[in-house]
Amino acid sequence: MSNSPWNFKGLVALGLVALGIAASAGEPQPLVSAHAHNDYLHPHPLFDALDQGFCSVEADIYLVDGKLLVAHERNKTRPERTLQSLYLDRLRERIKQNGGRVYRNGPEVTLLIDLKTDWREIYPVLRGVLKDYSDILSTFGERRQTNAVTAIISGDRSLDMFAGEQVKYAGYDGQLTELDSKEPADLIPWISANWSGSFKWRGAGEMVADEKSKLSEMVRRAHAHGRRLRFWGAPDNPAFWAALRDNGVDLINTDDLAGLRQFLVRGN
Repeated sequence: MSNSPWNFKGLVALGLVALGIAASAGEPQPLVSAHAHNDYLHPHPLFDALDQGFCSVEADIYLVDGKLLVAHERNKTRPERTLQSLYLDRLRERIKQNGGRVYRNGPEVTLLIDLKTDWREIYPVLRGVLKDYSDILSTFGERRQTNAVTAIISGDRSLDMFAGEQVKYAGYDGQLTELDSKEPADLIPWISANWSGSFKWRGAGEMVADEKSKLSEMVRRAHAHGRRLRFWGAPDNPAFWAALRDNGVDLINTDDLAGLRQFLVRGN
């Protein structure tokens, strides 16, 4: 296993040991490997995930009448459900209450923003919005300025979005074709991939040797460049989560917030 700073077991150990202060203060234990897929579909967007200790949440956005609206489908958008109202404003308020962090004395939290509109149209608007929240966001220029929240852009995206920018208010969610990219890890901190596009195993029985080897190689290559690895379109159950954890995958994508929390805290 790589000695990358994104080593999964190392991150979990850090969460268990260094973040005990937050847990003892009544907050949930922050789970650095837990990612809330389509977080906005839960009854209480953002809050349900934070109540379970998740350190990563995902919001899909459309550009509608100049607003960044959060929804899974265009026809489900509502004018009051903006990126700001559901996520950025709530994060800012919580960060103020917690002395500058989402979890008091805790790690950075990731806001994965999935663009559902052509990036050429939506990204300029998104960048302007993110700039307004630079007091809580990590930024990337000549060097990274770490803050409470890191925004990462997924969906309809391109590295061309960032052309000419002196300061970036978000990172880029890489794809498998970018596993060996020479771009810095600050710019491409993650690699996300469709599990079904590379693997047939669905969590029943043992993963076949060839697929396990392929997975290990993906992990190795991501970690060699200081990046984290996440899969979507995957089974969502404890047997599958265990396989990801045991093979060094950094982030577990789930819709089952309470189930994944229980799995990670118990260390099944």
